[in-house]
Amino acid sequence: MRGLYKSEIRKLSKELKLNTWNKPSYACLASRFVYGENITKEKLKMVDKAEQYLIDIGFKQVRVRIHGENIARIEIEEKDIQKIMEERNQIVDKLKEIGFSYITLDMQGYRTGSMNETIKVRKEE
Repeated sequence: MRGLYKSEIRKLSKELKLNTWNKPSYACLASRFVYGENITKEKLKMVDKAEQYLIDIGFKQVRVRIHGENIARIEIEEKDIQKIMEERNQIVDKLKEIGFSYITLDMQGYRTGSMNETIKVRKEE
């Protein structure tokens, strides 16, 4: 007997009229931190609040990666880069209110495993 694949679960959820059928998948908030970074309750809350805010204003696939104590690196889908630039002043204000001092946009866009990219570089050195 085999298990269900994500696409099958989404299809069944849609057929059952569940409102989560097309909700993006989310990894653990700890995956938003640089390897070796001290993960605190305060930083987890900052990341969670920042991502929820971006979702609330209409971004579907988003990650807020935290670097150090106060740098937010936003990853969104490439198709949303123009939209985020149009709303950047409000986004900066909100993320500063949450506790970030510096807010950046990752020009490579959203991608899973982006925090692993530095590990590959270190291994090659």
